[in-house]
Amino acid sequence: MSTQTEPKLVTQIDFARAGQITPQMKEVAEREHRDPEYIRERVADGRIAIPANIVHIKKGMRAFGVGEGLSTKVNVNLGISGDKADAAEEWKKVKIAEDFGADAIMDLSNSGKTRQFRQQLIDETPLMVGTVPMYDAIGYMEKPLVKLTKDDLFEVVRAHAEDGVDFMTIHCGINKSVTKIFKETGRLMNIVSRGGSLLFGWMEVTGNENPFYEFYDELLEICHEYDVTISLGDSCRPGCLYDSNDATETAEMIELGKLCKRAWAAGVQVMVEGPGHMALDEIAANMKLQKRLCHNAPFYVLGPLVTDIGVGYDHITAAIGGAISASSGADFLCYVTPAEHLCLPNAQDVLDGLMATKIAAHAADIAKKVPHARDLDDKMGQARRKLDWDAMWKCALDPVTGKKRYEESPAATEGTCTMCGKMCAVRTVNKVFEGTTIDLGMED
Repeated sequence: MSTQTEPKLVTQIDFARAGQITPQMKEVAEREHRDPEYIRERVADGRIAIPANIVHIKKGMRAFGVGEGLSTKVNVNLGISGDKADAAEEWKKVKIAEDFGADAIMDLSNSGKTRQFRQQLIDETPLMVGTVPMYDAIGYMEKPLVKLTKDDLFEVVRAHAEDGVDFMTIHCGINKSVTKIFKETGRLMNIVSRGGSLLFGWMEVTGNENPFYEFYDELLEICHEYDVTISLGDSCRPGCLYDSNDATETAEMIELGKLCKRAWAAGVQVMVEGPGHMALDEIAANMKLQKRLCHNAPFYVLGPLVTDIGVGYDHITAAIGGAISASSGADFLCYVTPAEHLCLPNAQDVLDGLMATKIAAHAADIAKKVPHARDLDDKMGQARRKLDWDAMWKCALDPVTGKKRYEESPAATEGTCTMCGKMCAVRTVNKVFEGTTIDLGMED
């Protein structure tokens, strides 16, 4: 008789592999109009992740699925910056994210003691919460970058896990072999990832291997303990069109694919992060390559920004790339605001960036034939045909802005808007079918 104890099931992937459907899998299935078994199967083999820290679950978070066959998720970045430390403004951004349909919030605070803000965020928001522990390390440990040790960095990771962070961006793929290729082949914009640049600098000064790569198994143990989904950061994402799909980006992607398999073997859920800046005609191929090299792990994309000169309008630049990337296989879009490349975004920038990214994600879901993705679009068409403005607001991604603009410019003819007035095409055709007079004479 065997005395060996069964391994403890902790993570969503643990339960899925044991054939068990968790409450979180059921919640995702209901929201996504999928069978729970569909979700379980894909969580088990890594094609779907449900980032849900066991601590955050106890605080009442909603479960969100990221991956194959599901709606494209949208993330909002915020956090307290050293140059503009205004917690009240960041809480306005949290409210916007929750009210206007974000699925996740990444707390990228990098100034002072960030733990209080992070803990309060996890206590209060039902959305997925992500962080980048590397941003927090210098302030948390009160040490300069080059004095940080491997144990320091892992202490910060553990603190974030204990607080209830659902997914962490950790730049594990930028190892010595990748940096060798980077230095040999060169780039126009070098390394533009904040976390990646910090690790590159640390590696170059200390001469040591990236500790998140060298001690990856230890990192996975922390993630497994709390069911933290590891979001494998793309340190070498292209920061301009010139660098897209180059040797450095591809070399890191190969490493990330290897790390995916090791995480799954350890019972840890994984997402993989992607570019960056990339020309329109390169995006679809890049998405397919990533899915191939990273074994169909969920892909989390910033943009891509499809031109480098859209300064001040990069929420549009990124939304164009986001729609193409998501329709080509990306599963999760990180928003970009009009403040990108310029400054810390304000609350209005957050709203503008979120809505642009939501539009991109929704457009991609329609193209991917995600179940019921087009339902509201069809309802909007019906509401517009009837000139039923109240019904239109219920269908809109942002009903507040639409209604405000409409009411600020009242039309003389009831039911129309000031673009066409009595010459409204919908009104004219409706009158024809109703058999009423079309009143478009000179006296009008």
